[in-house]
Amino acid sequence: MSAARVPPTLGVLLAGGLARRMGGGDKPMRTIGGRTILERVIARLSPQCSGLILNANGDPARFAAFGLQVVADDVPGFPGPLAGILAALDWTAANRPGIEWVLSAAGDCPFLPRDLVARLHEVRARENAQLAVAASGAQSHPVIGLWRVALREELRHALVVEDLRKIDRWTARYPLATVTWPTEPVDPFFNANTVEDIAEAERLAALDDAS
Repeated sequence: MSAARVPPTLGVLLAGGLARRMGGGDKPMRTIGGRTILERVIARLSPQCSGLILNANGDPARFAAFGLQVVADDVPGFPGPLAGILAALDWTAANRPGIEWVLSAAGDCPFLPRDLVARLHEVRARENAQLAVAASGAQSHPVIGLWRVALREELRHALVVEDLRKIDRWTARYPLATVTWPTEPVDPFFNANTVEDIAEAERLAALDDAS
């Protein structure tokens, strides 16, 4: 799918997690290769999206340097990434009513593909799917995907009424396209979950920056 034919898509960077495996704090604010992970995510997605917002809870001022609108969950209790996706769908409907699609991406994935939005839309359209998620190797990454803004009330019902939390349980209700990327030389969906992952990310950043 050519860039001209990719539907306008708003990107949401999901940074609402509690980062327990790193002892708390904001994982996207960790630095690798001289740049924060969040800087790297923004640089990858900005050219692909019709704007970016950040889903995070707590004081939004800590992200002020990045110049992004910060949107908090409106479902209490830290119910997980689906709440962040819902918040992004609601924000898009209210503030960018001409946009029908939202791309979600984890805020701690510094090596996202440069063709992420285009390929997700291409396969989604070809398979006539309602949603699309990314994969690499044999692993699906449901937090990285395309979501129809029009499905937001169905998602709200699943979260609030049904207490549904897992993304793949919700996506299983709809025609879903899964788009796979290679894992060499760098898995584009590598995410920094632990302190050890940061060391590995430093090595991968050198490879990625050289590509």
